[in-house]
Amino acid sequence: MLNFVVDPKIVAPLVPPGTEIDFENGETFLSVVGFLFLDTRLLGLPIPLHRDFEEVNLRFYVRKKSADTWRRGVVFVRELVPRRAIALVARTFYGENYVALPMKHEIDHLDGKLRVEYSWRRGRKWESLKMSAMGEPETIPAGTHPEFITEHYWGYTKLRSGCAEYRVEHPRWKIWKADASKLSADISTLYGEQFAGSLSVAPRSAFIAEGSAIQVLLREQLA
Repeated sequence: MLNFVVDPKIVAPLVPPGTEIDFENGETFLSVVGFLFLDTRLLGLPIPLHRDFEEVNLRFYVRKKSADTWRRGVVFVRELVPRRAIALVARTFYGENYVALPMKHEIDHLDGKLRVEYSWRRGRKWESLKMSAMGEPETIPAGTHPEFITEHYWGYTKLRSGCAEYRVEHPRWKIWKADASKLSADISTLYGEQFAGSLSVAPRSAFIAEGSAIQVLLREQLA
């Protein structure tokens, strides 16, 4: 999870109706997140040859008022997956901007050293997100920056007719703080020129989450 401070004006046009940008101490963030789906099921059923796969996404953070509480969520700008069928299913069920590209990953964890790399190919060129860390994962303290990044349990999608909402459920993760990280990509053509400035500077933070079982509930279209 590679996290960059972003000017709210850049993501404002992408904010779904009924939600607002979520801030941490007056700042909001773009995150480039790479992760590995394992034993994936759709409506409880495994899809042959599509159970284990990579995803890399660009997201930012919003919140929505519900009764007397705030639902803290994410909005995905673009999500990369390795197979067209996965992208099609995800677009159909969640309305997200999925793109299918050749992808691969490497995860090495030996003698207290952790190295993770997610790569995707556009044309003839491979691009990547890399991180490394040392030691054991740590519990995320309450009220911290890593909590802000990881503890958003809702997904929001901007639709022509309004907004869709879905809930994501998982236990609280532990994380390694990265000692090195690198995003190697043509940002302008991958995500859009408006994001090039924000994603071309040093990130505010970089960490690797231990991961867990995750359940993504079906979306609901909001009035």
